[in-house]
Amino acid sequence: MEVKVAKTAGFCFGVQRAVDKVYELIGSCPDRLFTLGPIIHNEEVVNDLEKKGVRVASEDDLRTLPEGSTVVIRSHGVGKEVYDHLEEYGLSYVDVTCPFVLKIHRIVEKESRAGAHIVIIGDPDHPEVVGICGWCMGPYTVIRTEQDALDFVFPIDKNICIVSQTTFNYNKFKDLVEILSKKGYDIIAVNTICNATAERQKEAEELAAVSDAMIVIGG
Repeated sequence: MEVKVAKTAGFCFGVQRAVDKVYELIGSCPDRLFTLGPIIHNEEVVNDLEKKGVRVASEDDLRTLPEGSTVVIRSHGVGKEVYDHLEEYGLSYVDVTCPFVLKIHRIVEKESRAGAHIVIIGDPDHPEVVGICGWCMGPYTVIRTEQDALDFVFPIDKNICIVSQTTFNYNKFKDLVEILSKKGYDIIAVNTICNATAERQKEAEELAAVSDAMIVIGG
């Protein structure tokens, strides 16, 4: 079997930026540097950082971190409440939330304050989606599957703002938006899938269409 490595293999911009920042910080706070969750879904990188003294903390750990700790907010982003807790506990933090994710935070905060019901298309358990939910100032719904979209019911006279997890499949996003649109709601749909994800998905589809090769995307 032929193996082809996609041109877009490797870390995306947001993840690479976050990883580089953690390595940069190691020299300045080697004993009290924490990432809020694993900085990346890559065991090799996480283990290497651990060897260099970088520890992984959960949101529940924030209250008990030692004085002088620095917390890195990873590219997935976090909800508003986490920032409030960091301030409350007097912890220094470095925010390397991906700019594409920050854009979603601003959209859902603005639209929910204006009274819109927020629909987030993505995996409800993914840390990025959890963080997006944390910026909704009112009711929201996470939709992942076609059945979720079909089951969605909301007063027809209410506005709905739809956004997507940055790494969600674009074709599936379009399909789910179409299902919701046919229900007759007043919808604002914003395609917030990042460029790197869209490029990888497109390349994978193109390679799959012309070859039986095993496609390695990477990252």
